[in-house]
Amino acid sequence: MTQSMTAFARNASTLDGVALTLELRSVNHRYLDLTIRVPEEVRDIEQALRAMLSNKLSRGKVELNIRTQDNSAPEHNSTESVVDLSLNINLVEQLAKASHAIAQHIPNADKINPLEILRWPGVMQAKQIDTRQLQQNVTRCVAQALEEFIATRKREGEKLAAMLLERCDAMEIITAEVGSLIPAILETRKQKILERLAEFKVEHDENRLEQEMVLLAQKMDVTEELDRLGAHLTEVRNVLNNAQPVGRRLDFLMQELNREANTLGSKSVDTASTRASVDLKVLIEQMREQVQNIE
Repeated sequence: MTQSMTAFARNASTLDGVALTLELRSVNHRYLDLTIRVPEEVRDIEQALRAMLSNKLSRGKVELNIRTQDNSAPEHNSTESVVDLSLNINLVEQLAKASHAIAQHIPNADKINPLEILRWPGVMQAKQIDTRQLQQNVTRCVAQALEEFIATRKREGEKLAAMLLERCDAMEIITAEVGSLIPAILETRKQKILERLAEFKVEHDENRLEQEMVLLAQKMDVTEELDRLGAHLTEVRNVLNNAQPVGRRLDFLMQELNREANTLGSKSVDTASTRASVDLKVLIEQMREQVQNIE
C-alpha cells in the first residue's frame, strides 16, 4: 500500500505521578533519517526505540521527541508535605545530635543554622523515579503513537495514489489522441505541399512526392515513444499496488515518462502534437511533485 512520508502523531500518559508526552513527526527525505530526543531516564532504551522505528519505516526525516515531568511533587504551600518528601529526617536528627554533642565541649557555641544542615550531602532528597517502569511506559506509548503514525501515512498515501492514477488516465487519453493524429497530420502536410506546387505552377513527380512523405512519416514516427509511455504508465499502476515502499521506483518512472514526453515533443511537426507533448509534461511534473511525498 502506498504510504506518505509526512505524518504526525502524539501520545501522553501518566504513571505514578510522572507525566510522559511524546511527539512523532516526519517530512520528506531520500532515505530514513531518525532523530530521537529523550530524557536521561530513558537513555538506556534509545537504541531499542530506534530499532522499533527502523523496522516500521523505510524513508523520511523522522523525529521522536519524548518529555517527562514529575507531577507528584506537593504544592509549595504545604510545608509539612515538603519536609516529608524532600528531607532525610533520620540524617537530620543524627546531624543535630552530633552538633549538640560537639557544642557541649565548646564554650559559647553558636546555635545550629538550619541552612548549614541543608547543605550537608544527603539531607535534601529528590524523589526517585522507577526508571524501569518509566521505560516500559515509554515503549508502550511509542508503539501506540507509531501505530497511529503509520495509519496517518497510509491514509495520505491512498489520496496520493488516487491522484497519480487520475494523471495516468489523463496521460493515456493524450497518448491515444497523438497516435490517431499522425495519419491526419501527414495528409495535411501532403496537401500543403501540393498547394504550394500548384501555386508556383510546377509539375511534381508523384514518386518523389511519395518519397518525401515517407521520409516525413519516418521523422514523425512516435510509435516507440507512445508504446514506452504506455508501458511506463502500466508499470506505475502496478507499482502503486505493491505492498512494499514504492517511492524510489516511482521517482525513476517519472524520469522515464519525462524522457519519452521530451522525445515526443522533439519529433513534433504540428501544433496539436506539440500541445500534447506539453500537456504530458505538465501532468508528469504534477505526478513527480507528489511522488516526492511517497515512502
